[in-house]
Amino acid sequence: MSRPQGGSSRPRGDARESRAVPDTTDSAPPMLDPTIAARLRRTDDGLIAAVVREHGTGEVLMLAWMDDEALRRTLATGHATYWSRSRNEYWVKGETSGHRQYVRAAALDCDGDALLLTVEQVGPACHTGTHSCFSDDLPVHEGAHA
Repeated sequence: MSRPQGGSSRPRGDARESRAVPDTTDSAPPMLDPTIAARLRRTDDGLIAAVVREHGTGEVLMLAWMDDEALRRTLATGHATYWSRSRNEYWVKGETSGHRQYVRAAALDCDGDALLLTVEQVGPACHTGTHSCFSDDLPVHEGAHA
């Protein structure tokens, strides 16, 4: 059984195509709302970037990847669900670590190629144990202001 991808150009034979059993732990429809799916501009492998920020502070916590099914699960359950490119599987943030993300808002950017999730973060967001994955500041040389 192939999961709906809303026009994805994912190559056939991808590991995600072979997942026969969709998540049925929620009572949501078995596919992403077609009006949302139609607005998404995915990468060649059917993914969309998800920027995650903390509710209340607005601090950017991490960047992850979603496909239509991960987005459907996230919107249906309120638990941030992503696609792991390295493990070729879905993962619910905090399912094993306890560092959960409870989604408070989701927005699609103007081009349809990125999502912004606003979450209540429990524990560190980064797999390294830091609150944010963006903790390595790079030097920026300020140019002349016009």
